[in-house]
Amino acid sequence: MTQPNEISRRNFVTRAGLAGLGLAVGPQLLFRTARAAEEAKDDPVLVILFQRGGMDGLSAVVPYADPEYRKLRRTTLIPAPKKGAENVALSLDGRFGLHPTLGDLHADWAAKRLAVVHAIGSLNSSRSHFDAQDYWETGTPGVKGTRDGWINRYLATREGDRQKTFRAVAVTSMLPRAMKGAERALAIQNFQAFSMGGRDFLGQAFEGMYRGGDDDVAHRSGREALDAIERLKRVNPAKFQPEHGAQYPRARVGPQLLMIAQMIKADLGLRVAFLECGGWDTHLNQGGPTGGLANRLREVGGGLHAFATDLGDRMKNVVVVTMTEFGRTAKENGTNGTDHGTASVSFVLGGQVNGGKVYGKWPGLTPGQLWQKRDLKVTTDFRDVLGEVLTKHMKAPDVKTVFPKYKPKKVGLLG
Repeated sequence: MTQPNEISRRNFVTRAGLAGLGLAVGPQLLFRTARAAEEAKDDPVLVILFQRGGMDGLSAVVPYADPEYRKLRRTTLIPAPKKGAENVALSLDGRFGLHPTLGDLHADWAAKRLAVVHAIGSLNSSRSHFDAQDYWETGTPGVKGTRDGWINRYLATREGDRQKTFRAVAVTSMLPRAMKGAERALAIQNFQAFSMGGRDFLGQAFEGMYRGGDDDVAHRSGREALDAIERLKRVNPAKFQPEHGAQYPRARVGPQLLMIAQMIKADLGLRVAFLECGGWDTHLNQGGPTGGLANRLREVGGGLHAFATDLGDRMKNVVVVTMTEFGRTAKENGTNGTDHGTASVSFVLGGQVNGGKVYGKWPGLTPGQLWQKRDLKVTTDFRDVLGEVLTKHMKAPDVKTVFPKYKPKKVGLLG
């Protein structure tokens, strides 16, 4: 039977936007208090945006030069670029074009800080949302028993960062699979919770929930959590407003990216940030240049562009990678949508990115070129992209422990 104290503890954690702070190995701690100054203006930062549901990469980055594309798509077709025309693909390199709602990202492409990786995915593919997301987040495709996530394993390689309380933050309601493990990581849903009644409310709540002796694990966890909250309140990241004319979308990823930008500007020692958005499971009435998928893409593209604009020169130390568990079928279905597929697209955005280029070998769309005669085939393993970003940008000393039994191949994304 659940005890009253357990209920109040859960309710408070949810109200405060701190759900998901527990670690996969047990309740050793919620936060680990920083023991040293956390000024970190030059620290490299990695931001992971997970598009849950399986994004249609053939609509996000249109292979308009492949003649098979027009045969496979009817209502979901994105027309080839045409000068002066509206609702057509935005040309990238003569072979591919961005969805017409990704005009903001097209500006980042022109500035050569945005790269595209096409036909990316897991070599151990699964069309199950649960399994495919698990493979991406654990970094061990085909292995279902992995206990920790690849981000947590990366954190273990950076012992010098362990005293940074806010080095790994998920802007989610619960800690994502990728961040679970022995290393500390936080899930902070919003900043508004930290002004709910001020110090008195937070202090009384934690002290009431975690009352006990010094040897009580829950008591120590509560005190450490309170210390971390007090630090965040003193810095007050919310005071850092968008700069350089950046305008974040009001829905979905906009507020999440704004919060991450605020944390970077506050110099809290952030190293890895994680956010997510849904709405990509487009079985029905997916739409083409307009419609449901178009609206989702507009929000993501506008959010990423605002984020890069807002940070300005700080983007030289930031790389953003988008991920999705799988793509969609090459041929649209009978309900004007697309079903679960295999390969999709990742966007890589940042100051150190060799942008203005589509990376990855294009597998083609003829029946013989498709995976199982229905899906875009994977030609770039997602671990190749992440491995290169971790090594060259995040200074990981050893990615063998991050992606066990896999040696990432060179992609060339970063200078």
